[in-house]
Amino acid sequence: MSSDTITVGEYLYEEKIRLTNIAEFGASFQGVISAQETLPPQGARFDVTFEGELSGPKLKDKIAGVDYIYMRGDGNTRLHVHAEITTEDGERISFFADGVSVPEEGTGILQIRENVTLHTASSAYSWVNQLQIWAQGTADLAKGEVYLKGYVA
Repeated sequence: MSSDTITVGEYLYEEKIRLTNIAEFGASFQGVISAQETLPPQGARFDVTFEGELSGPKLKDKIAGVDYIYMRGDGNTRLHVHAEITTEDGERISFFADGVSVPEEGTGILQIRENVTLHTASSAYSWVNQLQIWAQGTADLAKGEVYLKGYVA
């Protein structure tokens, strides 16, 4: 695949993940997201492990990783994601994303916006190294589910 086969705005994947573990550092994740606990003014840090699937016209793979989340005192969240994509044919692609999530008041749903880059030394997937990806979606933290769609930026 070459750069002329990838166009700006092209739909690349749908990502469905589930949260598998949460490391807490002085504040309860469930307490904060359920509003049973007040978010400290200095914010709170959580390391959230996840796994799931990417599916799309050019990527149909498994993904697993960690989001090093920082919830600011105002409730907005900074995302810092490191993950590994394992392709259907066993190749591995490094996934990095940063971005933000903003709570929808009273719903328990977060609106997510991410900037994504991928990297691999696999010649079969080297086309991903040139991409800048814009992903958007939602997280339902009570259910532990995240849904995103990625587009070539």
